[in-house]
Amino acid sequence: MPLKTDTDRQHLGRAIELAGRGRGRVSPNPLVGAVIGRDDEILGEGYHTAFGEPHAEIEAIRAAGDRELEGATLYVSLEPCCHQGKTPPCTSAIRAAGIRRVVVGCEDPSEHASGRGLGNLRDDGIEVVMADGELAARARLLIQAFRKHARTGRPWILFKSAMTLDGKVATRAGDSKWISGEASRHLAHHWRAECDAVAVGIGTALADDPLLTARVEGVYRQPRRIVFDSLARLPFTAHLVADARETPLTVVVSRAARRSATDALETHGVEVIVATGENEPARVCSALDQLGAVGIGSILLEGGPHLAGAFLDAGEIDEIRLFLAPLVLGGRTARDPLEGQGVEAIAQAVRALTLDCERVGEDLLVSARVKEW
Repeated sequence: MPLKTDTDRQHLGRAIELAGRGRGRVSPNPLVGAVIGRDDEILGEGYHTAFGEPHAEIEAIRAAGDRELEGATLYVSLEPCCHQGKTPPCTSAIRAAGIRRVVVGCEDPSEHASGRGLGNLRDDGIEVVMADGELAARARLLIQAFRKHARTGRPWILFKSAMTLDGKVATRAGDSKWISGEASRHLAHHWRAECDAVAVGIGTALADDPLLTARVEGVYRQPRRIVFDSLARLPFTAHLVADARETPLTVVVSRAARRSATDALETHGVEVIVATGENEPARVCSALDQLGAVGIGSILLEGGPHLAGAFLDAGEIDEIRLFLAPLVLGGRTARDPLEGQGVEAIAQAVRALTLDCERVGEDLLVSARVKEW
């Protein structure tokens, strides 16, 4: 049954807007927002504020206070849960509140849900309305990381890079600081805060000795740092290793890594996982399976070009965000943002599903979604 009125669309749109306020705080749960309304009046609204805290539906019911909810409509961006987890099932609270109609942005694809919440509500005599069109698309896009992890067990991958007008990410001598402007780098730190992990290759780790932390205000928790380091070459003097006991660090090695090197990393508080496979794309998939299994639902992939190419060859890049800076480097050996094997024919190229552009300081941010979950 489609949405009936403009009021339905307005309240559900508000629920989707509220959901976004939980970014960087709710993983491995999804972002969810909720509004309780009666006609044009909003009786209560809320969103999932942090993992382990009450879900959006409960927050909206609490926000309604002493208002009578019998016969009201609940607008929620995601199918309400019907299982006991960190918090009780939301379907029970909805029924107890006397809400008789629920408008849902999109279904929950996870194994313990997948329509069960909607079925429970219908069994209780509550009318369930599923959104369609633009609102349903917005609700799904809000939780792409959650949807991919639920369906595949692997993290959602956001590839971020900064390049010049001639498509270079470093000079022929390897210098890359800084191609993007200060405003772009600040925005990228917000993306770090919103993702579960940040990943780089060993080349970037050795060249830049980065911290890979989110250095902006309001960070709820620092992302896990991940270094793809097939031979376990990351030195103990690196910033990443020095604070590994405070901010988690995972080093992904291959079976070719020396056991003495991996043991030494572990004694410094580093988690080491062994990625198997006969080539780099296969090892990327192996690593993502293991990272997903421990609850990593989203990764900001910051490079370098060699690792980014392996992710692309593995088919594991879901969204690309490129800062295009007003610079020209030239140089036949200056580096491109993506290496790897690539494709042989244009017909085999990865085609973006969406393409958006915006100014960020003096740079141009090009965002391309290449998969939809």
